[in-house]
Amino acid sequence: MTDLAAARWLFGTSLAFHIVFAAVGVAMPLFMVLAEWRWRRTGVEVHLDLARRWAKGTAILFAVGAVSGTVISFELGLLWPRFMAFAGPIIGMPFSLEGFAFFAEAIFLGIYLYGWERVSPRLHLASGVAVAASGALSAFFVTLANAWMNSPAGFELVHGRATSVEPLQAMFPPGWAHEVIHVLLSSYVATGFAVAGIHAFFLRRTPGSAFHRAALAIALGVGGAAALLQPLSGDLSARQVAETQPVKLAALEGHFETRRGAPLHIGGLPDAERRTTPFALEIPRGLSLLAFHDPDAVVKGLDDFPRDTWPDTLLVHLAFQVMVGLGSILAALSLAAAVLAWRGRAVPTQRRFLGAVVAAGPLGFLALEAGWLVTEWGRQPFTVRGVLRTADAVTPVRHLALPFLGFVALYLFLAVMVALLLWRQIAHAGPAPAHAAAAAAGASP
Repeated sequence: MTDLAAARWLFGTSLAFHIVFAAVGVAMPLFMVLAEWRWRRTGVEVHLDLARRWAKGTAILFAVGAVSGTVISFELGLLWPRFMAFAGPIIGMPFSLEGFAFFAEAIFLGIYLYGWERVSPRLHLASGVAVAASGALSAFFVTLANAWMNSPAGFELVHGRATSVEPLQAMFPPGWAHEVIHVLLSSYVATGFAVAGIHAFFLRRTPGSAFHRAALAIALGVGGAAALLQPLSGDLSARQVAETQPVKLAALEGHFETRRGAPLHIGGLPDAERRTTPFALEIPRGLSLLAFHDPDAVVKGLDDFPRDTWPDTLLVHLAFQVMVGLGSILAALSLAAAVLAWRGRAVPTQRRFLGAVVAAGPLGFLALEAGWLVTEWGRQPFTVRGVLRTADAVTPVRHLALPFLGFVALYLFLAVMVALLLWRQIAHAGPAPAHAAAAAAGASP
């Protein structure tokens, strides 16, 4: 295995693990705040129990996310020093602000966990809102850095060095808003359906559980709403990619020949040597319509770009199909949930529907991982698109097989421990704590 391949495997594994906890860090604080808000509005103590348990789960996941995020920060310096040397002076601002958001999240999470009977009800709820906002801001700033890597801006390249840096322009490159919205919605979808799947599983076993019913209503409400908005976000993102990253769009669709009225490929296995995408279902003019909202628009194919700038077309196309397919399933299930809830005036709890929610539980995170692969694989062979190749950004470090295996073992251990701790929080849910009445004394909003 080459230095480049080993570094990419090690860093990619770390990111694939961390992205789960990053997404949970965005969404779970919102769930616990909604649970507390409902308790303070209604006085129904099952929501208090739910808020407390979700807060403990959030703390567990936050701690593991902090560990995996620290590993990534070290790997950036050790494995990709040339990237950091080049990009650090340009996009240092969003990375620094992400650090502030992270520490703010930690501080307010501490207040939320230990302030139930120590601060006023309004301040306690406000601290939860601050945790949710800080988690979203953390993802916001990291995504800005990734958006810059996809569409670098805010500097001039002179003899291979960045000069005339404009930090704000670099911080908000073309397409940043679309990418940020897509990432945040993905976090709410993935976490919402994962949490809803867990509580739907327990609700099938104990249909009368008010605890799991309340949890399902909140998680599915947030995740379902985000899933219905995600296709709109995806359309905006696709149009931005068509304008700023045409080679990525061509790879996503297995589109080799520049055509007016280009067809949309559903499925298929792109063959870069034969310049075809066999086994694909073609929708005439579909790609032109989706990318430019014009069925007769010209869409550039991969043949218009140098061969050494193509990403791995097969992998990118398959990852894109997985992302879109799973996202469509979750959107359809969300629409069905909305119809059932409207008819029944309550969260649907039909056994078949709960089974579908359980089955859909992992799909959000699978779609999230696939979408991340689309973004990263689709930018190759560049780390900073059109400016710095990945092969030029890596440090010549050999013998990474042992560290790779060590990190995989660490991540598996952390995953098992997290699963066990969360199981204890959810599986043994019962009546609200005895001291809830003392806290309820200040429950009025």
